[in-house]
Amino acid sequence: MKKSGAVVTTALLSRFARADEPAPHQTNWSGNLRYHADHLYAPHSVEEVQKVVKECKSLRALGSRHSFNTIADSMANQISLVHLDSMEVDAAAKTLTVGAGVRYGTVAPWLDAKGFALHNLASLPHITIAGAIATATHGSGVKNGNLSTAVRGLEIVTADGNVVHLGLDDEHLKAAVVGLGMMGIVTKVTLAVQPRFDMAQVVYRNLSMDQLEHHLEAVFSAGYSVSMFTDWQNNRIAQVWVKSRVKDGEKAAILPDFYGAKPADRNMHPIEANSAENCTEQMGVPGPWYERMPHFKMNFTPSNGAELQTEYFVPRARGYEAIRAVESLKNEITPHLFITELRAIAADDLWMSMAYERKSMAIHFTWKMQTPEVMGLLPKIEAKLAPFGARPHWAKLFTVPHAELAARYPKMAAFRELAEKHDPQGKFRNEFVNRNVIGA
Repeated sequence: MKKSGAVVTTALLSRFARADEPAPHQTNWSGNLRYHADHLYAPHSVEEVQKVVKECKSLRALGSRHSFNTIADSMANQISLVHLDSMEVDAAAKTLTVGAGVRYGTVAPWLDAKGFALHNLASLPHITIAGAIATATHGSGVKNGNLSTAVRGLEIVTADGNVVHLGLDDEHLKAAVVGLGMMGIVTKVTLAVQPRFDMAQVVYRNLSMDQLEHHLEAVFSAGYSVSMFTDWQNNRIAQVWVKSRVKDGEKAAILPDFYGAKPADRNMHPIEANSAENCTEQMGVPGPWYERMPHFKMNFTPSNGAELQTEYFVPRARGYEAIRAVESLKNEITPHLFITELRAIAADDLWMSMAYERKSMAIHFTWKMQTPEVMGLLPKIEAKLAPFGARPHWAKLFTVPHAELAARYPKMAAFRELAEKHDPQGKFRNEFVNRNVIGA
């Protein structure tokens, strides 16, 4: 059987091989993880995707490699959709359909030139749309659902190699959008779009955490998208990034006092010691939505680079309590931390979304590349956040056991049953989903 499988794999590789193909055993974006799959396929068409799916007994999709855990890993085969890069706008339907290899930073300026915009973006424009929605990556805004909530349709190659299309009229779309790679290989994504708009962002410095006890929702509501950055020391939010929609060419108003915080007098990086060169323009200067909504520019290395990331979602109504609970560990956290970001996300109805039926606040940790120390800290942070039913981001580091995850996701059992129905042999499972979703 092993010999037969090797022959099939060799044939597939030779059939799809190109000079520019990605190689197996790549690392993820930050370098903390090396993938185990011996074969990484990069098909150029949906038909080639079907052939790979039919021939492989075990397969995981690999996006832009911005996951910090093993959710995209495989001990056998991975498939990259990098060559599925089609982009098409339906102006009448107000939708955008893209191939699974398209990144937000690629489609956004193209879409803007056609007079349209997406409702939300991640802080990094470097990630693929298909990968982002699979793990409910979110962006921010009290009225903004995560990136997955823009999905209006999916094209998926299922375990038997067939192509299925899910639309708004399909009862399973809400399960498949945040599919964690378990429903099949997504080859196309259709998203809702809206008329293009301009934005500007203003950064305020040194907000007392005391202000958040009574003004947390007001701070998060101060703009279209708001992020707060803290190192947990000195009872302060070091920076508040307020991103607002503005009329064409109009500069954003800069308040002299924002709940006691003062406006920055220069462009800032969330990690204050770092240069702001790779950050999007601030100081109230207007620009296209796609050049203000992310924190980082497309043509620069985002964030810090060599880092680890963790993120937990708690009910926003209890956000202040959760902040203070984490702060109690500040002297253990700060030595290993670059920065923590706090942001709001609207509730949604996607089964495996961290914001499922819950207005949420995300507590995001960008850690130094100190894996043993960070992994030792996570259970302590998770214990502090357990009373709030914290849901960890599926693509970042966490240690919450399956039983607790299952209790925090009302639709997990239904999701698992649906995934097993569509993939009875477990072709699209791996160690990560077996441990965290299946409970095996």
